[in-house]
Amino acid sequence: MNDTSPIYDTVVIGGGPAGLTAAIALAGTGARTALLARRTPYADNRTTALLGASADLLERLEVWPRCRDKAATLQTMRLVDDTGRLIRAPEVRFSSKEIGLEQFGYNIDNRSLIAALEERAGELSNLTRHDDEAAAIEPDDAAVTIRTSRGQVLTARLVVGADGRQSPSRAAAGIDVIRRDLHQSALTFNIAHSHPHNNISTEFHTPQGPCVFVPLPGNRCSVVWVQATKEAERLMALGDDELSEAAEKQSHSILGRVQVEAGRNVFPLTIESPKQFASHRVALVGESAHVLPPIGAQGLNMGLRDAADLAEIAGNAMSLGEDPGSPQVLARYQSARRADVASRTIAIDIANRSLLSDFIAVQSLRAAGLHLLSSFGPLRRLAMREGLAPSWKRVS
Repeated sequence: MNDTSPIYDTVVIGGGPAGLTAAIALAGTGARTALLARRTPYADNRTTALLGASADLLERLEVWPRCRDKAATLQTMRLVDDTGRLIRAPEVRFSSKEIGLEQFGYNIDNRSLIAALEERAGELSNLTRHDDEAAAIEPDDAAVTIRTSRGQVLTARLVVGADGRQSPSRAAAGIDVIRRDLHQSALTFNIAHSHPHNNISTEFHTPQGPCVFVPLPGNRCSVVWVQATKEAERLMALGDDELSEAAEKQSHSILGRVQVEAGRNVFPLTIESPKQFASHRVALVGESAHVLPPIGAQGLNMGLRDAADLAEIAGNAMSLGEDPGSPQVLARYQSARRADVASRTIAIDIANRSLLSDFIAVQSLRAAGLHLLSSFGPLRRLAMREGLAPSWKRVS
């Protein structure tokens, strides 16, 4: 990367997977792009399930070949009712072969994914990396001025806010957020196990939330265990042997003996929806634009679609001589993302609420719906395709 572009077409603020992908994709359109983010080692061992077109996007950006060997394929997804209630849903099994695919996607550790993104970003001559963070973001009618913590001043026609849940970019653009605390937390950790996973991801539905075991390379899985916040904190405080025993019990020993690996995280769950995806020369991607509970592996996959849509829209605009940060271009991005994000948010919220509900009528409806998925092939195949990507995003 070079250091000499005084006025940029786009400045991406934030160096997570969505921000790095947006920077690479925008630079790929020919836009003079800067990435403003600290270079810090990825701090934990969380993983991401890349579904549908996400790996295809990373392939086009010349990222995926650098980390493919660190990922496990996801060929089957099982939903198991483990609520112990009187009215329970049947097991639902989704197979990628049923819709003509070798796999639904891949599960990869975030550390390897970010390393591959960073490596690709470093090769692009029109992508400038600033190892810094924004101290002030000041949009006006003509451009956005960014003052970094080290005193540097950057100017951009379009700012991409990829700076997380507390997004300073979003605040600078005056975009309000609707937040709802779910009173649940997710405990994440990785395990080694004695039986092969056979590339099957299994999600157990419990009265406090789902617990999913997602394949990693070898006899390993990543675990995302959603519980009421106090219970998640209790599990977090267990010793490795105690947590291994608890995870094996929760898995019903389908993976054999379980051993928890070093490193675990717990984080509270919310649903957060900005009232706009773009305003005042700022466009939001990733968790700046949407926060969802880790159900159905939708979060980062939506963030990558944010990045792809924004790069396409801004790139097309610049090829026609338009200002990428103009209200007209931002309105196109808003239109492109609204239905995708809203539909995923509603579906995940309903799925979570129906699982937690104590009302017999709601439990009956949930069981009936899953029974239809299990027994009616066309509906199951439709659900699989829509889970990978919304129908209007798929390319035939």
